[in-house]
Amino acid sequence: MPPRHRYRREDVAALIDHTLLKPEATEGDVARLVEEAAELGTYAICVSPSMVAFAERLVAAQRPIAAVVGFPSGKHLSAVKAEEARLAVTAGATEIDMVIDVGAAVSGEFAAVAADIAAVRGAVGDDIVLKVIVESAALLSIAGENALVAVCQAAEQAGTDFVKTSTGFHAAGGASVRAVELMCGAVGARVEVKASGGIRTTADAVSMLDAGATRLGLSGSRSVLDGLDEVDGN
Repeated sequence: MPPRHRYRREDVAALIDHTLLKPEATEGDVARLVEEAAELGTYAICVSPSMVAFAERLVAAQRPIAAVVGFPSGKHLSAVKAEEARLAVTAGATEIDMVIDVGAAVSGEFAAVAADIAAVRGAVGDDIVLKVIVESAALLSIAGENALVAVCQAAEQAGTDFVKTSTGFHAAGGASVRAVELMCGAVGARVEVKASGGIRTTADAVSMLDAGATRLGLSGSRSVLDGLDEVDGN
């Protein structure tokens, strides 16, 4: 077995979207998220659309703010997703993480998936980073690997910057090494891959990076980063 890659704490922190998407989250929780992100040196924070304006006042352009759209089911009308994204950007978000209609993907309606993504891209413009959440665990369990690959290719055609594994709210599970490998293979270096959902340990995070992920969505960022200190003996 080849040796595990070693990652420096600060390098991994710079790949993390420090995330708070619990429906019961309060402004106080978001304030603590922003403070912790600054302490840990994470790349961005990721919050619900209703929390973007509050977070923006605290972040003061120190790091990007990502907002989720169509979250967590993805079963919203495309026009609703587009408007939700537009409002989030107006409030201060510079990155949008949108959920696809998983049912359309399961049914093989990949043109509809692409149109859904294109509606959000059109609403926010090309300067906003767009991440498309494909709910990879659900696709793999219901429709198989070919469907996951096809969805990622549809997202690329629709103009996404990232394909993202999971919301973390689906019963099928979150990110997996196999999903990340398939997603990276589907889009190559043209589109980045964000691994998110159920990544709770340092070993989980390292395995996603080794598989090709270029961004991590974590709610437990501190414990993952502290584990890197232990691995490296810093």
